[in-house]
Amino acid sequence: METMRLIQPSGLQRNTHPSADVGLGQELRLLNESDAEELYAVIDANRNYLARWLPWAANQTLEDTLAFIQRTREQLTNNDGFQTAITDDGKIVGMVGFVGVSWQHRSTMIGYWLSESAQGNGVMTHAVQSLTDHAFETWRLNRMEIRADVENTRSRSIPERLEFRQEGVLREAELVGDRYVDQAVYAMLAREWRTPAQPRV
Repeated sequence: METMRLIQPSGLQRNTHPSADVGLGQELRLLNESDAEELYAVIDANRNYLARWLPWAANQTLEDTLAFIQRTREQLTNNDGFQTAITDDGKIVGMVGFVGVSWQHRSTMIGYWLSESAQGNGVMTHAVQSLTDHAFETWRLNRMEIRADVENTRSRSIPERLEFRQEGVLREAELVGDRYVDQAVYAMLAREWRTPAQPRV
């Protein structure tokens, strides 16, 4: 499996547009405030789909999207992980990033979403693999976690395809709209992770 290459986020200046070319027109790159309208348009076009799984999607506004981008820059500045836009031929099609980093415990969690039209081509699998590589090989973390709605088979297929281990189910762990949803918890440890050219155990 070819993996997406990540730009090194450390030392980047605010309001720059670094990117990592991953072939076939796909990139992972940090967000700028100038991306707010484009990112919001993708969310709005996929709102009904995203709102089934993500608590913020149903009521997301352009102002909320701008505030999110500003928080991603603060996250980067605070050395608490980072968020990247997934682009295809220069157009944003989704997001993938770290939900904070526990440097004390050497662990982190990945969150992600992808527009419906970009699904089914392995894009998110490659993106999550890239971030996992970065967490284990660059940051030398010990644990990576992914959580997904138990009914979201597309989302769950990502950690399963990358051979994360399902550790359990959190009952009614998140409120999405007017319903509480159960979340499947997947994890990978550094000693279990192998590069794509090597067999995973």
